[in-house]
Amino acid sequence: MDQQTNGPESAPASEPVSRRGVLRAATVSAAALGTAGLLAGPAAAAPAAQSHGRRRVPVDRISIQLYTLRDQLAADLPGTLDALRRIGYRRVEHAGFVGRTAAQFRAALDAAGLRSTSGHTGIPQPFDAATWERALADANVVGCKKIVHPYFGRDAEGRPIRDPAVYRALARDLNQAGRLAERAGLDFGYHNHQLEFVPLTDGSTGFDILTRQTDPRLVHFELDLYWTWRGAHDPVDVIRANRGRIRQVHVKDLDVEGGFADLGDGVIDFGRIFAHEREAGIEEYIVERDDAGTPPRAPADALDTARVGFDYLASLRY
Repeated sequence: MDQQTNGPESAPASEPVSRRGVLRAATVSAAALGTAGLLAGPAAAAPAAQSHGRRRVPVDRISIQLYTLRDQLAADLPGTLDALRRIGYRRVEHAGFVGRTAAQFRAALDAAGLRSTSGHTGIPQPFDAATWERALADANVVGCKKIVHPYFGRDAEGRPIRDPAVYRALARDLNQAGRLAERAGLDFGYHNHQLEFVPLTDGSTGFDILTRQTDPRLVHFELDLYWTWRGAHDPVDVIRANRGRIRQVHVKDLDVEGGFADLGDGVIDFGRIFAHEREAGIEEYIVERDDAGTPPRAPADALDTARVGFDYLASLRY
């Protein structure tokens, strides 16, 4: 998820996916962000066509980030959850409790026949153990198995963070958060955007620091495939460099102009990425589209995105 939204301009599903096309989308979006140097270093893109094989995404591991449906949930929580269950979802990832307590939100999930196996909850900054332990208690009430820090990367003026020391401090906080999560019986993860791939003043990136200075036993990564491409990095390369640590993926498509698209309407070859699922350690495939229900789209359109996403993942072969 992110505060930024981009109008969708979807490419036909039959259009071939190429290195040039994906990196062009990333380049356009980087220019729009005004992030100089974001594209430093090469990134390998997808092959010329979607792959086909015998492997498939296990249906019981398909989830959806409820940020996708935030406005629809606010308007009709029980009806929206029931609609997700009818589409085929059995699990979701929450992004807050839609104005309810953790117990009330859990009751709504139970009534719809859904489980929130994961949730987005930011660690307190500056880090405060007591505050974080209350968040972990809520996660357990909801029934989560994983809790994920959702966003980082901008300074107080809204500019991309360039100071390596800031990321080193975050890594220390993530380790503390992961240690407390482990004690609470939860797996702790970190969700990326493109900002973690901005070159820092020492030539490294925030993602480099976070992967190297967090404890693999305490912190895993929820790799957002869209934002990784927007950071001009190939998710396959990220997986190869972080074997066993990519336990969740946000499955979100990228149109040719760098905006959002429903799954299958953009340029990302997800089958090529999922072919490395065992190497990555993927346990959940989480549908998301940041602008699914925001103008010019209507809140109810987010349910169409949810349906397309579930059907795409359930039918994908690689």
